[in-house]
Amino acid sequence: MAERQAPGPGYRAVILPISALLMATAFLIMGSGVQVLALPIRAEILDFSNLTIGFLGTGYFAGFVVGCLYSPRIVQTAGHIRTFAALVAVASAVVLLHAIVGDPVIWIICRFATGICVAGISLVLESWLHDYADNTNRGVVMSTYVGINLTVMTIGQMIATGFEPSRFEALAISSILVSFAAVPIALTRSAQPAPLVAVRLRPRYLFKLSPAGFVGSFLIGMAHGAFWTLTPVVARGAAEASPDYGPQNAVAYAAWFMSAAVIGGALAQAPLGKISDRMERRVLLILICGLSAIVGIFVIQTLGTSLGYWTALFFGAVTLPAYAVAAAHVFDFTPKEDIVEASSALLMVNAAGSAIGAPVAAASIDAMGGQGLYWFNGLVQILLIGYVVWRMRIREAPPEEIKVQYDFAATSPVISTAATDLEHGLGKS
Repeated sequence: MAERQAPGPGYRAVILPISALLMATAFLIMGSGVQVLALPIRAEILDFSNLTIGFLGTGYFAGFVVGCLYSPRIVQTAGHIRTFAALVAVASAVVLLHAIVGDPVIWIICRFATGICVAGISLVLESWLHDYADNTNRGVVMSTYVGINLTVMTIGQMIATGFEPSRFEALAISSILVSFAAVPIALTRSAQPAPLVAVRLRPRYLFKLSPAGFVGSFLIGMAHGAFWTLTPVVARGAAEASPDYGPQNAVAYAAWFMSAAVIGGALAQAPLGKISDRMERRVLLILICGLSAIVGIFVIQTLGTSLGYWTALFFGAVTLPAYAVAAAHVFDFTPKEDIVEASSALLMVNAAGSAIGAPVAAASIDAMGGQGLYWFNGLVQILLIGYVVWRMRIREAPPEEIKVQYDFAATSPVISTAATDLEHGLGKS
């Protein structure tokens, strides 16, 4: 009689040791959710131009790239807990500067500082989670982490609707939530991860591994940077002009619109990842990019109506998971020992695209109105489709025996370079 395999640890046994990390994540992302909605709308009330609001996105994503490059050195020197506490303190203070100062240049500098802090905080949290996870609990850990991000981002946006955007309360609440993120980490008894090891960043090497994945990550970043920076402004403007909502309900409409898109992207992430394991990833990338361009047209037609929530849901479902599919395609050609390096470099390529995409999309909005955001998205998706089709004529799909299995962790914005990341299955074939 075959020996029965011992059952794995229960959900509570897996999650309890990392509850402090997850609680810190919840406070941080909830506070960020308030900013995602409140800052662009407040900037519009302060008469910032659409182009200036786009450059706020540029500042944030440029800061994120810098944070990705230099945060590991801070962690090496100060350790995970002290680095986390310091970056949370800066991020919390910077939020309040937006409420005190109304100068666009100061706001861009503040967003740059926020991007640095978010990159470093993400490094600490996610490297800690990866150090804890192993093959018996990795799926539970990462799915819980992603689920918390989705839930609290939506809650943060809903919190922002309870305050007048022209006043300071929403930003004060965001600062409080971000500050609370330091408490569970400062008091945790969990062992800190091993010290980080510096990773080489070779964009040229990454491009040679997978031109389609490299260019795809950049173009996807352009579309995503425009979405995150300008959607609240566009949705609020459409609702203000709508007889169904009007100015009094415009902020709430923008929050629900954004939340619907985020929920759609989160719900589609895992299914599309699994589908990409069973078919040529570039074909799937072409399909979802084409759908993103098409659904964007329906978004234009339904903005400012209740049907807009549903088109936003589908838009998020076919737009936001694209980066994960492109990253997984790159990992199909990446040697196992270079997975962490490739993941880090891809993330920065994506952030660089986001930094460029936001102001370009803002110029499109200036020329065409709110619909310009979605025509810009459609143009980017068409460019990506054209490039991927061209690459498919030059290079065959990777053989099934070297194709990696889709992994939440491998396609998440983690910059951890600890050796344990590879042992825990990043890019495992």
